[in-house]
Amino acid sequence: MDKAAFSFESYSFNKVNIDFELNTVSDLQIEFYPSGVFRQTDSDSLFEMRVVFSAVDKCSGKEFIKIECNAIFRFSSRIEFDEIPLFFYGNSIAILFPYIRSFVSTLTLQANFPPLVLPTLNLLHLAEPLRKNTVKFKS
Repeated sequence: MDKAAFSFESYSFNKVNIDFELNTVSDLQIEFYPSGVFRQTDSDSLFEMRVVFSAVDKCSGKEFIKIECNAIFRFSSRIEFDEIPLFFYGNSIAILFPYIRSFVSTLTLQANFPPLVLPTLNLLHLAEPLRKNTVKFKS
């Protein structure tokens, strides 16, 4: 069996903003804003992905929650920026999404607010914005 082309190394939530003054949140508009930085090491290549998740209450227009999640993926060999496989962009978002989904649910529940449970989503449409918002790190 061939080794995977990339692996999921780690993730962290660096920024969280929730407006609990919205007493009820019934209809949310959910948005994802992905971007990435590609880095090369001596032996392999890294991809640092940032996803900003936002949920806005459609009735009031107020932002209920905004979260910034960062993740690191490692390619199994050293590749060039233009050799990032196209399947990587969609798959990396799909790998990270369950962590974002779980974090949002847990955070709202622990704050004694009705938990915001994000539905299972097909985020393949974010592959192209991620690709377009990816830059090569210049040391």
